[in-house]
This record gives sequence, C-alpha cells and structure tokens, in this order.
Amino acid sequence: MNARADTKAVVVGVDGSTSSIAALRKAAELASTFGHPLEVITTWQFPISYDRTLPPAIWSPEADAQAILDATADEVFGADRPDHLTLRVVPGPAAAVLIKRSEEAELLVVGSRGHGGFAGLLLGSVSTACAQHAQCPVLIMHAPRTAHPHPEPLPLPEREQALR
Repeated sequence: MNARADTKAVVVGVDGSTSSIAALRKAAELASTFGHPLEVITTWQFPISYDRTLPPAIWSPEADAQAILDATADEVFGADRPDHLTLRVVPGPAAAVLIKRSEEAELLVVGSRGHGGFAGLLLGSVSTACAQHAQCPVLIMHAPRTAHPHPEPLPLPEREQALR
C-alpha cells in the first residue's frame, strides 16, 4: 500500500541497537500495511564532560548519529528504501525529541534496551519515558532472540560418550 502525504507518520527512534533495528523493521511493516509515511529519527547531544573547543573534524556526535542512522537504514532496507521514508538526525535527548514528535505521529515505535534475564524484563529509560509521556500509541520492540536460553541436548550417542 502506498503512503499518503496527508496522513500522520509512523515515527521510529533508532540508535543502532538490535532492538532499534527490530523497531525499524516493525515500523516499516506497519507504515506500509496501513499507508503511512515512515519517519526514522536518531538523536545526538554533546556529553556533559565534552570539551566543545575540539573542532568537529576531530569528533562530531552529529556525524556519528548520521552514520548510525544510515547504517541502520541500510541494514533494514538496503538499496530498496520506501518512497515515503524520511531519515532525521535531531539534536537533543532521545526521549524528549521522540515525545515531542509523538504529538503529530500516528504511532511511535522504539526499541527496548533490556539485556536478557531479569534485566530483559525491564525497559530502557527512553522506552519507559516514551510509554509514559507520548501523545500517540507506542510500540516497544525487543531484540529478536538469537540464542536458546538453554543449550540443546547432545545427540544420544554423544551423550553416552560424555557419560563414560
């Protein structure tokens, strides 16, 4: 289905993590299915302890954010990017930027930063803030599980050998 220019966007925040890649994949699927434009946002800000006298040629958090955004879009879409796709690098704290953008969005999609085990049940600070304060529905995606929580049992002959 083609996205209409007059419809609200599905907005997704990405940071290069596996959960944000999963969020972008799901956001792209939903935007395509329901005919909404897709807006992909990553944010940047100077670290509190950053010496702003360093020239941007030495280090630029904005350039780093752009590289993360481009790499994430390349991983999900390759050369086949949707027509109604917007990629944006925005200065500011991620949660504040995404919450502000949610005021005009159809849906906000973010990744969870849980790292498995008990911590995997918890949401990251950005996803928690978005869930609590966004002005549109929020979908929080976990990274796909790639490993089994328990190792596969050995085939029977190898088990017997291991027991000897």
